[in-house]
Amino acid sequence: MARIDLDLAHSYKPNPADDADYALLPLKMSFRDGGAYALLGPSGCGKTTLLNIVSGLLVPSQGSVRFDGADVTRTTPQQRNIAQVFQFPVIYDTMTVAENLAFPLKNRKLPDAQIRARVGQIAEMLELSGQLDQRAAGLAADQKQKISLGRGLVRADVAAVLFDEPLTVIDPHLKWQLRRKLKQIHHELKLTLVYVTHDQVEALTFADEVVVMTRGRAVQIGSAEALFEKPAHTFVGHFIGSPGMNFLPVRSSAGRLTVAQRELAPNRVLPEGELKLGVRPEYVTLAEAGAADALPGLVTQLLDIGTHWLLTAKVDGSLVKARLAPETAVPAVAQPVWLRVLGEHTCFYANEELVA
Repeated sequence: MARIDLDLAHSYKPNPADDADYALLPLKMSFRDGGAYALLGPSGCGKTTLLNIVSGLLVPSQGSVRFDGADVTRTTPQQRNIAQVFQFPVIYDTMTVAENLAFPLKNRKLPDAQIRARVGQIAEMLELSGQLDQRAAGLAADQKQKISLGRGLVRADVAAVLFDEPLTVIDPHLKWQLRRKLKQIHHELKLTLVYVTHDQVEALTFADEVVVMTRGRAVQIGSAEALFEKPAHTFVGHFIGSPGMNFLPVRSSAGRLTVAQRELAPNRVLPEGELKLGVRPEYVTLAEAGAADALPGLVTQLLDIGTHWLLTAKVDGSLVKARLAPETAVPAVAQPVWLRVLGEHTCFYANEELVA
């Protein structure tokens, strides 16, 4: 395992002139030895570019990659001792499951007894023990991807295991099982794992820390709780959560907030000027009509999710969503509603960045 330190930027153009020319804007981050990380963001945000730089498949146009302090920026994946698992299974169909798992170890000429023990251990973790003698050609796509995962994990001395959306071809029910299995394997083997995905559920359930990316920039690195409770950027608030964070334009002046043409008293000191108020639907509550600390709106949609109501209201031209307990007496569509948006979980943003 290795600690990975990145201080770099990357452009596929020879002479980048502005931010739009960069696939990865300048970033500085570290993956600690034995940690589980996810790179999360929409398609085209730079996740796979960053993963390929870590693996050695791509040399950054600026900066350096260090493994345990040693500069490996221009070394190959083999020299870095990296294992990479791709979106689609990369296995040998003519080999058995056991032979596929053993292949990376045989290439390193490990003793047969050691290979058998390690293959048995990984096969048991991935629930492949009963299929070790089967040829890979006859297996379903999810079983083949399990083999691909196993080949990435089988080397005990690997510096890091990198996953590039490895569960894309997997049935949704099996995805849940494999995510749990990967988490369990990480706790048992203590490998450094970096996992690329555009699925927030995958990222938040798998990783100790998530790197949220957009437009070539890493906008926040943190735990699932930090990303949910204190998004450092409005993009994180929007992207994390289902549904994402509500945002309302506000003006701060003389210790008062003007929101939706109403003046509210903030519960903290804020900089003066134009801001954005951000609040999760989970923390929006109903208030009595005319309440001094609430905003008036009109219900535009009401969904019964079973475990909760999801109410959407138009508040002075902005849509606000509220996630309400199933026993709540909710107003009907097209009826007026008063919503309380200020509380200990409310965030404020200036130029899209969180106000401390």
